[in-house]
Amino acid sequence: MARIKKKSIFGKQQRYFSFRRLLGFWPRQIRYYDLALRHKSLSLHNADGSLQNNERLEFLGDSILDALVADVLYHHFENRGEGFLTTTRSKIVKRETLNKLALDMGLDKMMVVANNTNSLRKDIFGNTLEALFGAIYLDRGYEACRRFLEKKILEQLLDLEAVAKTVSNYKSLILEWCQQYHYELEFPTHELPREEEGPATPPVFECELLINGKVVAKAQGYSKKNAQQQAAERAWADVQSGKLQ
Repeated sequence: MARIKKKSIFGKQQRYFSFRRLLGFWPRQIRYYDLALRHKSLSLHNADGSLQNNERLEFLGDSILDALVADVLYHHFENRGEGFLTTTRSKIVKRETLNKLALDMGLDKMMVVANNTNSLRKDIFGNTLEALFGAIYLDRGYEACRRFLEKKILEQLLDLEAVAKTVSNYKSLILEWCQQYHYELEFPTHELPREEEGPATPPVFECELLINGKVVAKAQGYSKKNAQQQAAERAWADVQSGKLQ
């Protein structure tokens, strides 16, 4: 029994060190961070039948992250208007950005998730990052969340000036380009058959972007809008490279 207890303590110490490297500070209540990394596909069951996973922390972290980013942008871009600030915030908190940040931080290697969870759904990484902000808030408060955003994300992974200049609506760009040359543009989108049924296998949509009836780009996403934007981004890259004229 003593050996098991020693192993358990060692495992907990390892988790503390892992979170210290990730967060930049020592967690006070590690249970919040453990829960932030637990996907609903491997929920824990409470005695009353309720489930423990990161969805509630994700809900909390989503609101906190919105406020944090607004706070940072307000002070960083002192002479820019509301429209610019709103657009820039949406670029930072959009799912694609959060997914990339989560992967850059290595959250995918720390998550507790079922093996059969659809690997296409990268949204789970961004959701986990939001849950992490919820955990930091409950453990350390708003200012700790702000320091984490500034030190671990804005200083290391995300350039605010570059984000402000990025294009966020490729669908509008490709539409304007087609209108300029009087091309016919279509975005036929359909739901793909599911390999498995259950909460861990959400619907996947595929979009074929057609110009003058010819397929020039394909993409998949977990909503019709996302699939269409992804296809438009690929088509726009071909326009920029000269491949599509």
